Formats: sequence, C-alpha cells, structure tokens
Amino acid sequence: MSISTWDEIRTAYHVARMGTVSGAADALGVHHATVIRHIDALEGRLGVKLFQRHARGYTSTEAGQDLLQVAQATDDQFTQLVGRIKGRGDGVSGELVVTSLTSASPRLTGTLAKFQAEYPGLIVRYLTGDEVLRLEYGEAHVAVRAGRAPDNPDNVVQPFVPQEVALYASQSYIDRMGRPGSPDDLAGHTFVGLDNFESRAPFVRWLVDRVAPEQIIFRGTDSRVIRDAIMEGVGIGFITRWEAEKFPGLIQLFEPQEDWAAPLWLVTHVDLHRTTKVQAFLKFLKQDAKSW
Repeated sequence: MSISTWDEIRTAYHVARMGTVSGAADALGVHHATVIRHIDALEGRLGVKLFQRHARGYTSTEAGQDLLQVAQATDDQFTQLVGRIKGRGDGVSGELVVTSLTSASPRLTGTLAKFQAEYPGLIVRYLTGDEVLRLEYGEAHVAVRAGRAPDNPDNVVQPFVPQEVALYASQSYIDRMGRPGSPDDLAGHTFVGLDNFESRAPFVRWLVDRVAPEQIIFRGTDSRVIRDAIMEGVGIGFITRWEAEKFPGLIQLFEPQEDWAAPLWLVTHVDLHRTTKVQAFLKFLKQDAKSW
C-alpha cells in the first residue's frame, strides 16, 4: 500500500468517524477540498461507494463500514507505536507520564517534585483518577495501581508498598455522636463512603459488610470529597494515613487493620520498562518510598 493510499484511507476513516467533511478536515488539519479529493480518489480506485452523501453529512455504506474497521485497527496500532516511540530515548527528558488513584497523590506528588528537580529538563504529567490509562497506547509510562496484581501479559508488574487506610472522624462529630470503642462498635454512627458499593477496595468491602446502607449518609467518587465531608463532621470514614497526616483535624479512631489495606503495584509496558527515563524514575521512587 502506497503512502498516498494510506492518506486516503485515513481520510475516509475520519470522515466516517466525524460524519462530515469539515469535521474530518479539522481533525486532520487539512482543507476540506483535500478531504473530498481523497474520498473521490479512493472510491474510484476501489470501484465502490464508501459513503452516502446527504444534507447532514456523510454516512458509511456497507463497504465503508468494512473499510472503517480495518482503518481503525491500523490507526490504533499506529497510535500505540507512536506512544511507545515517544517513551524511548537515552536521556531523562521530555515528558514523564505517571498515573495513579487520587488517594496516592499525598506521597507521589512529593516524589515526583523531587524527581523533576533532579532533571530540570523533564516535564512531569501526573494523571490521577479512576480511569485506567492504557500503557500499551503510550498513555502513561508508569502506573501505580491498587488491589489485585494486574495480569496483562504485555506489562511488567512489580510489588510496591501497601496503602494503609484507617477510620477517621472530626472532633465535631465525636462531640455530637460519641467515639466508637472498637471497630465492632459502629451501631448508631453515620458514615462517609464511596458511592460505588461494588468497589473491590478491601476497606469498602469491610464497611459494606458491617453497616447498613442507610448509615452511609454521604457518598462521593473522589477521596478528596470523602476527606472534606469527614472534616465537616458528617460522619466517620476511611482515609489513607498518608493523606490524614496533612490534616491535623482528622482523628484516627483505631489502628489500621490488615484487611483494610490495599497493596500497590508498579506497572510499566514491556516496551518502555527498560528505557533510561522509566528505569531512572522507578529507582528513584523505590528509594524515596523507603521514607514513607
């Protein structure tokens, strides 16, 4: 397949995806006349109509759908390749993309800041949240993941550190509702928790098994929201010890239990694991974590 043919197929893919010539032109950064010329040339070469033209835009024919599937797979593979190539190199420079749950940020942010100071030419992108970024697409160089060990055969997975959590409350809550005497003394108390009761996080499973759903009166999707609600005196809730250290107003009710903790894993894609940048960061992170 020549380069010109791939350009035409890629153009057809974007037309099918966007539904309009103008949308495809914007996505490709070309003039709309170029898009029309590519579509006409490709249809002429194949001898079939790939699109039905109408007032609202372009709709793929059956032949167009077949082409779209092949083009999408090829474009995905090319995107993966570009992501991996960008992650390679002999130096520690360019971008370092690290991803984790928000709850790990009280420790990881400090480590990343110190690592960036060691390599002033480096740009750190720290992406937090529940979305699992695809390492095979080059969306991140290093992922710090919690729970069960990831099992993707294309990834290198290393055990890291446990993420300890404990039950906390504010003084205002204790003044109003009293302080439970033990983890088994939770009747009559209200709780702040994750909105997803199906979460596999060990502390979520523990809480759901021990208190009635109506006791969890404030629910959120972000650990920072949970923390803020606990500090406001809404109820008792789980917070990582890392985060609680930064907020003296939080009162730890009991020592953390082993079945509350979630192990953390360092995950890298096999194609990027041995690169200078990733190896330098992993070494730095493991050493810095000894002080956590």
